Amino acid sequence: MDREQFYREIYDIVRAIPPGRVATYGQIASLAGRPLCSRMVGQALHRAPASSRLPCHRVVNSQGRTVPAWPEQKILLENEDVAFRSNGHVDMRRSRWNPETE
Repeated sequence: MDREQFYREIYDIVRAIPPGRVATYGQIASLAGRPLCSRMVGQALHRAPASSRLPCHRVVNSQGRTVPAWPEQKILLENEDVAFRSNGHVDMRRSRWNPETE
């Protein structure tokens, strides 16, 4: 699979994350059939054209942390009623996307 094809697959998965839910970089990599490529998921999202209008804000790390240099991400997630814990991380038990049941 070439990089562009991988990126397209990642973008399709991210588009499927419903409002009010989040997915992790590793989860998206696994859904794309490349479970060891979570960093490549981050690269794909970083390189996504603005015109793609991907809901990149719905992707967090495995501990539920948002992107440190993107304070708007938390605001966007709060506007979708994503649950946060007192430490500022997404409550993954309540807000993690399960594509098999949703």
